[in-house]
Amino acid sequence: MSMPVLLAVVSKLCNASVRFVIAHDTERRIRLASVQSPQGQALLAWAGLSTEQFDSVVLIEGRRLSLRSDAFIRLMAQLPRPWRWLRLLHWVPRPLRDWSYSYIARHRYRWFGRYDVCLLPSPDHRGRFLDDTP
Repeated sequence: MSMPVLLAVVSKLCNASVRFVIAHDTERRIRLASVQSPQGQALLAWAGLSTEQFDSVVLIEGRRLSLRSDAFIRLMAQLPRPWRWLRLLHWVPRPLRDWSYSYIARHRYRWFGRYDVCLLPSPDHRGRFLDDTP
């Protein structure tokens, strides 16, 4: 897998994040998959992560797996300026970053809501999701 792959869940915050990536990844460097899709489930299993309970964004780059705040920072580094500058957050100690990430993740459904299913690819998203063909 040569392109980074972002796995996301069904919260409205996660769907907004996916739409953000689609809008700002103008070079189409990042592929997407929902954790509920067969491809997402296979990637979670490959990474040794739970396929049942999942509460973090995952970024897979080749054989490198990033979770929580590390995934967010590495994802932002893939996007053009000004978003790329958010990679400087790696200087914040990981325990503080991950605590903040986990706090938001714990409350995301209450704060932002939930969808029954993940974002479905529209025609302009063609080739962005692992489960569709470019």
